[in-house]
Amino acid sequence: MRPIFLGILAALFFAFTFILNRSMELSGGSWIWSASLRYLFMVPFLLFIVVSRRNLQPLLQEIKKRPGIWFLWSFIGFGLFYAPLSFAAAFGPGWLIAGTWQVTIISGSLLVPLFYETRQTPNGLIKVRGKIPLIGLSMSLIILFGVALMQMEQAGQLSGQEILWGVLPVILASFAYPLGNRKMMEICGDRLDAYQRVLGMTLASLPFWFLLSLYGVATVGMPSTGQTIQSLLVALLSGVIATVLFFRATDMVKGNMQKLAAVEATQSFEVLFAVAGELLFLASPFPTSLSWIGMFLVIAGMVLHSYVSQKEYPTKVQPVKYKAS
Repeated sequence: MRPIFLGILAALFFAFTFILNRSMELSGGSWIWSASLRYLFMVPFLLFIVVSRRNLQPLLQEIKKRPGIWFLWSFIGFGLFYAPLSFAAAFGPGWLIAGTWQVTIISGSLLVPLFYETRQTPNGLIKVRGKIPLIGLSMSLIILFGVALMQMEQAGQLSGQEILWGVLPVILASFAYPLGNRKMMEICGDRLDAYQRVLGMTLASLPFWFLLSLYGVATVGMPSTGQTIQSLLVALLSGVIATVLFFRATDMVKGNMQKLAAVEATQSFEVLFAVAGELLFLASPFPTSLSWIGMFLVIAGMVLHSYVSQKEYPTKVQPVKYKAS
């Protein structure tokens, strides 16, 4: 249950992303700086952690071996995750972004066939291509139905543009984040810990954030002091604390796609935390009875997802030749 607990704790800190990004947009800040400043500010925090643990040199050696691979999957896992998420905040409220983000629960399950997992057989451990966890996927659908109920009444107040640009970029991000994370877990193996992996992906994605920053300077000018401070908070709370907690949780269950899907499903709690945060900090309306029913379904689906992930489902597998990507 420890990976589940770490996942829920990560969801608490991830929720600050939706609250603060929306706050920055309402105060006139640009999504360009909301996205790029987060990762630029993450570097010194992560460097301090990794250097203090004396783990920087092994990380740099890993990146030096395959810089193109690190750049590609870091761009997908971080760039195509957070830039669209920040862009969506310019068109929709935090609850819509957080709610739509729960599609990542389904996205993670659908990505399973792209990876190999470890199975114990009478002949020993073998690597087999993953299969979509249908039982876990059904639990995810319960969670998403709960999220839909939470958003149903408010969604009727949105324009077509808010729905289009507030939803589609988030769906893109929902596939990019688990894809980049899982691919880097596969590439790094047991050679790097969660802190090293987050720092490595942040460093490898810096070229993209520098280019986005230059675009921001040319189009919207420099960020305000208020947006800079809030971006710093997002970097610390969501970028460092939440990401490391989540990566640590996924590291603990890597090789078991069923349990990995359960850990990724803990991010459904972001909706509950985002609702609470908007009530406290942005004076949002109090949730209706329908929304509370949706929250109950989210929690119930999460509990069921966690339960089924602990069970073993016997599957006949054939040994396959495995090549690390």
